[in-house]
Amino acid sequence: MPELPEVETVRRGLAPVMEGARIIRLELRRGDLRFPFPVDFSAKVYGQTIVSLGRRAKYLLIDLANGLTIIAHLGMSGSFRIEEGAAADIPGDFHHPRSKDEKHDHVIFHLETEGRASRVIYNDPRRFGFMELMARTDLDTYAAFRDLGPEPTGNSLDADYLSRRFEGKTQPLKGALLDQKNIAGLGNIYVCEALWRSHLKPQRAAGTLVAADGGPKPELLALTTAIRDVIADAIAAGGSSLRDHIQTDGSLGYFQHSFSVYDRAGTACSTPGCAGTVERIVQAGRSSFYCDRCQH
Repeated sequence: MPELPEVETVRRGLAPVMEGARIIRLELRRGDLRFPFPVDFSAKVYGQTIVSLGRRAKYLLIDLANGLTIIAHLGMSGSFRIEEGAAADIPGDFHHPRSKDEKHDHVIFHLETEGRASRVIYNDPRRFGFMELMARTDLDTYAAFRDLGPEPTGNSLDADYLSRRFEGKTQPLKGALLDQKNIAGLGNIYVCEALWRSHLKPQRAAGTLVAADGGPKPELLALTTAIRDVIADAIAAGGSSLRDHIQTDGSLGYFQHSFSVYDRAGTACSTPGCAGTVERIVQAGRSSFYCDRCQH
C-alpha cells in the first residue's frame, strides 16, 4: 500500500487540475473496484465543482460544491493520471511503469475549467482501491476515520499528546506508532526511519518514554520531532515510490535513496561515529530495521 507521503504527493499533483474544475461526466467502466461504487455515483457528482482536494491518513478527499465528498483509496496498485486536450500518455520517465492499458482505466473524471477540458483517470490493475461518497459533515463517522489519531504533519501531534497515549504501555514502540488510533497514516517505512533518527529501538516499551509525572521524557520529544521531520522530508522528495507507486506526473520520488535503515539489513549504520550494522527483525508480521548499537 502507498504510505502517507505517497498519497500526499498524489493529492498535490492532482490539485492544480481538479480544484475549481467542474465534473461534466464521471465515467465508470465497471460496477466495482474492491467494493461496489456508491449508488447513483455518477448522477450525484454530475455538474459539481470540485472545491478542494484533501487527505486524511492514506485517503484522498475530493470535496464537492454540493457538500458531498468522494473518498478515494489507491489500494495496492491504483494510480491517477492526468490527460489534457489530446494528450494520452503519462509524462515523465520512471523505473516501475504504471499500467496504461485502458482495460485497467476504471474511473474517468471528465472535467472542465474555464472552457478547458481535461481528464483524470483512475487506473487499477489489481482493483484493491475503492471510492466512497458521503456528506462532508459526516466524515467523522466514516468507519475508517472514527478512531484515527492526529496526522503526523499536524500541530496536534506533539510529545505531550504521545505521552498521554503511551503512559503505562508495555507495547513495543513499533506497534504503538503503527497503531492508527495513536497517529493517523504512519506506516512501516517511516516508523523505522523515525526510530533510527531518534535512536530508539523498535522493541522498546512505549511507556518507557513517559516520565513518572506523566510528561514526555527527552527521548519522546526527539521521537516526535523525528516523525514530523521524516514525513516532511519524504513529502518533499515525492514519497518513497516503492514498487508500483508513481506520482501523477509519472515520475518516481527519490526518498528511497535516502533510507537510512529501511530495507538496508547488513549495511553499515550511517549514524556518525557508529560502528553498528543495520539489523532486521520481524514484529507482528512486519519487518523492522534498526541499529542495535546506536538505538536504545
